Amino acid sequence: MILSAIAAMARNRVIGVDGDLPWNIPEDFKFFKDKTSGHAMIMGRKTFESLPQALPGRLHIIVTRQEGYAPSLPANAKPGTALKVVSTIEDAVAFARTKTSEYGDEVFILGGGEIYKQMLSITDRIYLTEIHQDFPGDTKFPEFSKTEFIETERKPRKAGEGPNPSSVSFDFVTYDRK
Repeated sequence: MILSAIAAMARNRVIGVDGDLPWNIPEDFKFFKDKTSGHAMIMGRKTFESLPQALPGRLHIIVTRQEGYAPSLPANAKPGTALKVVSTIEDAVAFARTKTSEYGDEVFILGGGEIYKQMLSITDRIYLTEIHQDFPGDTKFPEFSKTEFIETERKPRKAGEGPNPSSVSFDFVTYDRK
């Protein structure tokens, strides 16, 4: 099983503000959808609640200390869409491991900031949309060592380019654990 963090991060490491993204980058949303569709995803409760609804065709493993937390799927949920609530990261990883035959070997870590931080030591890969601008925010992506991770791919995007142009420049970057 491969544990892959996926995030968009501003130059000042910001990934969120008030439970939302501080930017709107359509190409990044497409990148996220393409990577995570059909896979299991581990996330904190607040990250799950920031989604407009359960993302179709994915297993949402929600880590929370809130007892009795029981979100439900909408009646029109697409096949393959599922929710599982767990109380620890260890339980999340163990459950994801039991679902690789159904959701694939790559499991995505969606955050928030504390989930990324707590899971960084067991993360195998990081997909990071590196935005070339600072943004105000209250949640940051944790620092990670370039001696532990090596950049294996970088795809630059300039502001105004592409089918859904963005107002900011950014790079899609992949880091793999050495």
